[in-house]
Amino acid sequence: MAEHGAHITTASVVDDQPSIFEVVAQDSLMTAVRPALQHVVKVLAESNPAHYGFFWRWFDEIFALLDLLLQQHFLSKTSASFSENFYGLKRIVMGDTHKPERLASAGLPKKQLWKSVMFLVLLPYLKVKLEKLVSSLREEDEYSIHPPSSRWKQFYRAFLAAYPFVNMAWEGWFFVQQLRYILGRAQHHSPLLRLAGVRLGRLTVQDIQALEHRAAEARMMQQPARSVGEKIKSVLKKALGGAALSLSTGLSVGVFFLQFLEWWYSSENQETIKSLTALPTPPPPVHLDYNSDSPLLPKMKTVCPLCRKTRVNDTVLATSGYVFCYRCVFNYVRSHQACPITGYPTEVQHLIKLYSPEN
Repeated sequence: MAEHGAHITTASVVDDQPSIFEVVAQDSLMTAVRPALQHVVKVLAESNPAHYGFFWRWFDEIFALLDLLLQQHFLSKTSASFSENFYGLKRIVMGDTHKPERLASAGLPKKQLWKSVMFLVLLPYLKVKLEKLVSSLREEDEYSIHPPSSRWKQFYRAFLAAYPFVNMAWEGWFFVQQLRYILGRAQHHSPLLRLAGVRLGRLTVQDIQALEHRAAEARMMQQPARSVGEKIKSVLKKALGGAALSLSTGLSVGVFFLQFLEWWYSSENQETIKSLTALPTPPPPVHLDYNSDSPLLPKMKTVCPLCRKTRVNDTVLATSGYVFCYRCVFNYVRSHQACPITGYPTEVQHLIKLYSPEN
């Protein structure tokens, strides 16, 4: 009986199946690279907005394009994504039980390759865009001046109410799959691998030898193109291959630096917040003291400078220190990006609601 149970246990486990630590580590690699690169682009954009502002505004699209070139190159050359190849893993096509196992150097078949590209590149891009949309809708819901009966407001409030449950179900799906993988009940740690029709396995000695042999052949076989069309095609192919290879080499070399940069950025953020909260409250602008004769300021301090009525829902601008009605100042700042009194550059994020002691 014990021998029968041991046979069932060993039969359910694939010999080349990686451990949960390996698959989780390769999953976290690209998620750590993205925020680190984003921080680098942000620093460049803030240092020189005229030259590098474009990269910050279109960072998601540029990163998705580079990620597409990178993943397509590795999937077609090594049968693995960049992070999977970095940890010595490969993608094995499911359902090929009657055929000899493909070497990693042969690449994935087109069907599994483009499915993998879609789940590796397109799905994370759409998820990032969806998260940004949800964030902007939440901000719009907090600062919006649309009437409550607006159909648009009702729609996105319902969307915002449903999104946490949908996201929880999505994350729970991945968690259950990883738990089944740990218990040996599944060959995939991620549902996306199953949808792509592949599973993860370790690189064998034959795979490594074939990859090294192919790289050596690619260096030796450099025949000159004959026709103009062949020359153009060869140049484009070399350019794309060189870009993918340069990107992969740069990421391979700098991956630990990027992870450290991400950690440093988060730590620096926390230290900055602590240092800012420890500072004393700055005094109001000396050159803009309250003056009853100023045409911009009302005579009574409880009156909003914009609508000239008693303030409702008091809100202060952090950039200048003046207090307005919330709806008045939100509408003005959103349209002009400046303080109505001082003209200082201002964003909606600089609005701070004031609460009386009674509330």
